[in-house]
Amino acid sequence: MKKSVLIFMPFIEGGGVEKNLFLISNFLIKKIRKITIITISKKYKKKFNKSIKFVTLSFDIWSKFGKKFQYFLALILLIKEILNNKNLIVFSFQANIYCIVICKLFGVKVISRSNTAPIGWSRNWFKRYLFKIILNLADEVLVNSIQFKKDLKKEFNIKAICIYNPLNIKEIKAKSKKKTFPIFKSKHKLKILNIGRFTEQKDQITLLKSLNNLKKNMQFEAVLIGKGVLKDDLNKYIKKNNLINHVKILNFADNPYNLLKQTDIFVLTSKYEGLPNVLLEALVLNKFIISSNCRTGPKEILLNGKGGLLFKTGNYNQLASKIMYYRNNKNKCNKLLKVAMKNLHRFDYQKNLMEYYNLVKSFS
Repeated sequence: MKKSVLIFMPFIEGGGVEKNLFLISNFLIKKIRKITIITISKKYKKKFNKSIKFVTLSFDIWSKFGKKFQYFLALILLIKEILNNKNLIVFSFQANIYCIVICKLFGVKVISRSNTAPIGWSRNWFKRYLFKIILNLADEVLVNSIQFKKDLKKEFNIKAICIYNPLNIKEIKAKSKKKTFPIFKSKHKLKILNIGRFTEQKDQITLLKSLNNLKKNMQFEAVLIGKGVLKDDLNKYIKKNNLINHVKILNFADNPYNLLKQTDIFVLTSKYEGLPNVLLEALVLNKFIISSNCRTGPKEILLNGKGGLLFKTGNYNQLASKIMYYRNNKNKCNKLLKVAMKNLHRFDYQKNLMEYYNLVKSFS
């Protein structure tokens, strides 16, 4: 392949999108001569193949200026790289509209990967119109869900291609065997787990409200793993509603798989998603899933409820009834789980990574 690949990912923070970035870039470097990643964060650099070039800010002092300013600096780094070498393909890993505009101004091919369904975009009509215009400028728009692809076509007349997230089953199972620390105390209570950033999108407050409904009727332990702006609000709700003996909050772990292995059920409460990696990882580890039926993602993984339980987004009463249903109908739920696990082949690691390579190669 003659052209080099430049991946634009301003912030690498350790979530599902970042896991895909690790897998995809580490695979591509084996087949492409040169890959460069532009990012502000240096924290996760060790997870990448050493042959991948990192372009970051020279001094940590810039972190004091806030994300918007750092974002601006990342765009400056992008322009600098393009001026040094126009014989490249830019892979915007977070559908960054400014990245697309810069590439078009300098006559560089750009692939835009969008991770968040249209419902998660700004509700401001002008911004949504702007997204539509600029995304259509990209040489290719890539999404990770069939429903996501359909929505882009219907709502924005954007023709996208879908490549599912690559799922490294062997790695997940191997890491799950590495002992970390026990997160649940009781062997007899129902174990409930949620992993994700504490943001409005992930909507963990819906889980807490459902657990508040259940605390008088069933024995359970719940653990929320993550970090984010709403962490204090979640802790306040736990204290105010006397959930301290039922719920605890932990920070993100480098290896979440052993923690995930300890639960009985995994609960996702997101208001919107692309294709949530954490649900795929839960299935690999044979964990039953109860998820919000947000527009894209969960229902595709759970086969419209044939592989797990779905509840209306934000409806904590319905979520509580689904948790109670699992407790009282474990055999029926295990049958649903088996159906979901049988269909994990759709997210085959090698197959989906090769699709990424073929996409990039088509622009060389």
